Amino acid sequence: MPKPNVTIYSDGACLGNPGRGGYGTVLLAGEHRKELSAGFRHTTNNRMELLGAIVGLEALKQPCKVVLWSDSQYVIHALSKGWLAGWQKRGWRTSGRQPVKNQDLWQRLLEAIDGHTIEWRWVRGHTGDVENERCDELAVAAANAADLQDDTGFRAE
Repeated sequence: MPKPNVTIYSDGACLGNPGRGGYGTVLLAGEHRKELSAGFRHTTNNRMELLGAIVGLEALKQPCKVVLWSDSQYVIHALSKGWLAGWQKRGWRTSGRQPVKNQDLWQRLLEAIDGHTIEWRWVRGHTGDVENERCDELAVAAANAADLQDDTGFRAE
């Protein structure tokens, strides 16, 4: 049985870095559309970029063929250029032997991608891509919301 095709757009926002943050994610499958977002009291932009992609993938209920769009080169390059695999081989260290930031989310992403076939695509932010702009709106609104969550994995550095 072929895997369903799903397109995911994700974005993160941070008001101050670190500061209040949020992610926005849009999932598209045929005629179906789902929007997800949440805000956090104290986090970073990179964490929100990662979380947007993770939450989108975690929303999938079966193995899918996914095209995931993000304006975060941090997220896209980590997967498409093999950075993540290198960090794992080096025991979660960068090529400069420093601890990898956001390891908790990278590990969560590894679990979220399991079983899916994913094409990672970069989209330039704030250039009129309708779905990327919608993700940005969701992320900013979430960061500005009154009911912010704690980002329990955030570590000030």
